[in-house]
Amino acid sequence: MPRRTATMLASLLMLIALLCAGVLIPVPYSEMSPGPTVNTLGEHGGEPVLQIAGRKTYPTTGHLNMTTVRVTGSQYRMNLVEAVYGWLAHDDLVVPHSTLYPDDKSPDELNQETAEEFSQSQESAKVAALKQLGIPVGSRVIVSSVVKETPAEGQLHAGDVIKAVDGTEVKQPGDVAKLVTKHEPGQKVSFLIVPAKEAAAAEKEKREPKVQDTVVLTAAKAPDGKRAMVGIQAGTDHTFPFTINIKLADVGGPSAGLMFALGIVDKLTPDDLTGGKFVAGTGTIDDSGKVGPIGGVEMKTVGARDKGAQYFLTPKDNCAAAAKDKPAGLTLVKVDTIGDALKALEKIRKGDSAGLPQCTTAG
Repeated sequence: MPRRTATMLASLLMLIALLCAGVLIPVPYSEMSPGPTVNTLGEHGGEPVLQIAGRKTYPTTGHLNMTTVRVTGSQYRMNLVEAVYGWLAHDDLVVPHSTLYPDDKSPDELNQETAEEFSQSQESAKVAALKQLGIPVGSRVIVSSVVKETPAEGQLHAGDVIKAVDGTEVKQPGDVAKLVTKHEPGQKVSFLIVPAKEAAAAEKEKREPKVQDTVVLTAAKAPDGKRAMVGIQAGTDHTFPFTINIKLADVGGPSAGLMFALGIVDKLTPDDLTGGKFVAGTGTIDDSGKVGPIGGVEMKTVGARDKGAQYFLTPKDNCAAAAKDKPAGLTLVKVDTIGDALKALEKIRKGDSAGLPQCTTAG
């Protein structure tokens, strides 16, 4: 065999071997890419995303799309070829596997965490929207979680409404811990509660709930072993003057909060917030209407633009990252509160793009 032919054949075999190795060798990375985007004013899976009953609603036009990021599964291991392709791809992002799936949490724990974040984002979106509209929202202290193998297990349950501790009314979650830690380990604490099922039934039947007294024996709180504890985490639950349901499956995390809140405001007010424009966005939201940053903003802007978005409501703290690789034709609008977002929407529907607070690489 001529030397030149032999050299070419050897090079070809070497290339094939390297490609095979690249396909077979797993690497500790995961991939993020643009995920689905859903109009909060429209339908998903054949039913409205926002369902409001007991209050007058108004027609809406245009789009207020929440955006998502698609990630490789927790058990999936990229190979070297996939990782290199992802690094070179413009619309994908390759990150260490531990960034998305920390070693100290199981897949089930992560799924539960993102589901709880999504549920909380819906609750905060409702509160923020109604407060923005001046509609009263009630609140009550509840048992948000019970720690396994603690005195409260089997005695108190997630969702129970805490009315008082040792006869003292509780008005906010922090009151519960203060009252419990007044005790010594081994002493009894009296909780006046409305069980979760009873609270739900009373609300549905429009009647006063039945309360019950539950006594829990305190234990020593680790690591000091001196303070008393019962093993619950207290939280806040809200009561609304009418029903608001958010129907969206297979989504997790808190980043849709802002867009849910805006969708609720749009449906409850005669003004058409978008003026028929295609607006997308992202951002967490708290009960006061403060907008917080999210992860994967670069993927979300790409996904939004691909679906036709003209404007993207961007949390202030994500602006610099989003502006570094802004999709052509997409205006990035900086927002810090739901009020900021509503002012921006007013300018958008009036066609005043020049007056919008736009994101720059400086923030």
